[in-house]
Amino acid sequence: MRISSLLYSIRQGLKNIRRNLLFSLASVGTIVSCLFLFGIFYCIIVNFREAMNDLKNTVTISVFFDEGISQENINLIGGQIRLRDEVNTMDFISADEAWENYARERYQDNYEAAMASFAGDNPLANSASYEITMTDLSNQAEFVNYLESLDGVRKIRTSQVTADGISALSSVVSYASIGIIAILLFVSIFLISNTITIGITVRKEEIAIMKLIGATNFFVRAPFIVEGVVIGLVGSLIPLALVWLMYDKVVSYVVGRFNVISNNFAFVPIDELFSVLIPISAIIGIGLGLIGSLVTTRKHLKV
Repeated sequence: MRISSLLYSIRQGLKNIRRNLLFSLASVGTIVSCLFLFGIFYCIIVNFREAMNDLKNTVTISVFFDEGISQENINLIGGQIRLRDEVNTMDFISADEAWENYARERYQDNYEAAMASFAGDNPLANSASYEITMTDLSNQAEFVNYLESLDGVRKIRTSQVTADGISALSSVVSYASIGIIAILLFVSIFLISNTITIGITVRKEEIAIMKLIGATNFFVRAPFIVEGVVIGLVGSLIPLALVWLMYDKVVSYVVGRFNVISNNFAFVPIDELFSVLIPISAIIGIGLGLIGSLVTTRKHLKV
């Protein structure tokens, strides 16, 4: 396309927006609402997943060994376990460490006295273990079955109820967010389509004359494509600014009001969130406008 034709298409696209200002504002408003909710859900989901990752690291599987097993066989078992994709982290807890940890938790202020009273006699002599966290808790049952099949493994201690609860909660939040966003995207495309349809109706005679004097299909469609893209772009910028302003304020309020959250959970930094959110929102906004304009012009312009 020549520069003059491109500039003409841009001018006509902007003129269409002014001619149908009410419907254009309605389309922009819908995209703003859609992407604003998308931004909120994105921030919630990213922070939620971060919290789930932190929580998953507290859900451990403890692998205990047969009495009298040698350290060499324990190391062999550890080597087999480390080869599994399900393993996130794995730490070896010796019998002495297990007793020391138990004594610190059980006796607290009397810890040293308790250790002295059992000097040379470890009550947890057969409690050496591997403490394992998983990359995906939904696979815990299958992984536990594998661990139980290993020679030299005496007992497996798990938190299946907690693991199932975390997995179920993650799935519900993800599916609900996807469903709501999909509905909003569909409504946005519908409104943009209606706006462009009105623009085509208003310029119907002009379009017919343009075709009679030899205007190409793309030349006729270009202004409407520009209109849809501009609506989508404007609609994507406003919610980004709103989410940016709200995020820090909400995080500051939550951290200041709820000490339990601030002590156990770190919110994802805003720069990290928006490094992904900005391009995604821009692509969605422009994509909505482009799809809406292309579908509508194909349907209504018999060129």
